[in-house]
Amino acid sequence: MNAPLRRLSMVVALLFSALLVSSTFIQFVQAKSLQERPENRRTLLANYARERGQILVGGTPVAKSVASDDELKWLRTYPKGELYAHLTGYYSFTYGAGGGIEGAENALLSGSSDKLFYRRVSDILTGKDQTGASLELTINAKAQAAAEKALGDQRGAVVALDPSTGEVLALVSHPSYDPSVLSSHDTDAVVKAWKDLNADPTRPMVDRAIAGNLYPPGSTFKIVTSAAALESGKFTEESQIPGPATLDLPQTSDPLPNDDRQPCGPDNKVTLKRALEISCNTAFGWLGMELGADDFRSQAAKFGIGDRLTIPMTVTPSSVPAELNEPQLAQSAIGQYDVRVTPLQVAMISAAVANRGIVMKPHLVKKVTSSDLEVLDEPPPEQLSQAVTPDTASALTRMMQGVVEDGTGTAAQIDGVDVAGKTGTAQHEIGKPPHAWFTGFAPAVDSKVAVAVVVEDGGNAGNEAAGGRVAAPIAKAVMQAVLGK
Repeated sequence: MNAPLRRLSMVVALLFSALLVSSTFIQFVQAKSLQERPENRRTLLANYARERGQILVGGTPVAKSVASDDELKWLRTYPKGELYAHLTGYYSFTYGAGGGIEGAENALLSGSSDKLFYRRVSDILTGKDQTGASLELTINAKAQAAAEKALGDQRGAVVALDPSTGEVLALVSHPSYDPSVLSSHDTDAVVKAWKDLNADPTRPMVDRAIAGNLYPPGSTFKIVTSAAALESGKFTEESQIPGPATLDLPQTSDPLPNDDRQPCGPDNKVTLKRALEISCNTAFGWLGMELGADDFRSQAAKFGIGDRLTIPMTVTPSSVPAELNEPQLAQSAIGQYDVRVTPLQVAMISAAVANRGIVMKPHLVKKVTSSDLEVLDEPPPEQLSQAVTPDTASALTRMMQGVVEDGTGTAAQIDGVDVAGKTGTAQHEIGKPPHAWFTGFAPAVDSKVAVAVVVEDGGNAGNEAAGGRVAAPIAKAVMQAVLGK
């Protein structure tokens, strides 16, 4: 064989070898992942051939499949569509499973999860129709409805947690959407609905509670700064600290002012407790610089800032800038500059204070059951970290009670219940009203609920917005629902 033919045969042999390796890799190595992709048409057809598991709240389905008379056999329905949209997500033959529990736990709901292997074998041997697993959520139906009603037509989000377990009791994001428009078997209608939802500038499919463009937390972050101060051992809640009308910052000619341009106490001094109650910017700006960037960032991290969480939906990590000069640190200490958080993260901060300093992993799934109600999985509570000592948590609780009793958060008061909280008004874009925040927990001792509320651009109050005026009443309604008040 001459040299050109020999080289050609080698090229052909290499091509056949590459084809063999590629096809083997796809058929054996990638087969499972490709098959499990929710948009895989063959997988969807197989999944539609069996009943999909339900998503339940308090035993009532908020997502279920009903028999249909077309080739797909089952139609996914959402009895309380918009109320639970960001919790359920959608299940569409055109666009697959996405968002919420539908996307995050698709394998369990469809019945294809490895966790259900023995159940599938048993069903085959007994001739029983195969079905997906059902998931009971941790959501408190009354709290969810209260959050939805109180937030109303305003854009924003509400999250409520059980401080001792991390159970998510309420999760609402506005605006919302109806997942049923995507689960329809009318392909043209589904495609139109999908385009309309994605073209909507208010982004109704974005879960503002855990994802999307994160928010500056404003003065709610003063809880973290207070925690860092108390944990340092250099300050107590009664420590006198500077609280002038404006705070001169190094390296810049722009001072940090208080909202009312007034000093926070006599002789420009204020206790740490009172500084939190009245949300004194200059005191906390000074405190941030006094503590230093390393201690400030370390304390934020102990509360979960920067953690990558799944609940089981993926939560966008909150963040504090890695590099901070002194002016930036002063701004960050009052929840401004480039500090960014999810409402879930802010609720976790309050929940940690309520839980003697322990941060519990937030989770949405209470239990997984089979079609005959056998419990297949019941995830236990999981501790993430110890954010502060019990003594520091007690001091923070007293300080946050002062905010609600005699500070900026009086609109969160509940008759007969001690409430702890913190307001926030977060500047975010020149020319736009600030975001309004409130976070807190109740009762102050042996807490049953921790909550965070953000209302974008001040909601209906616009430029007149403040966390105590706009967000605190929403938080109050949710806490009352959980406590039966």
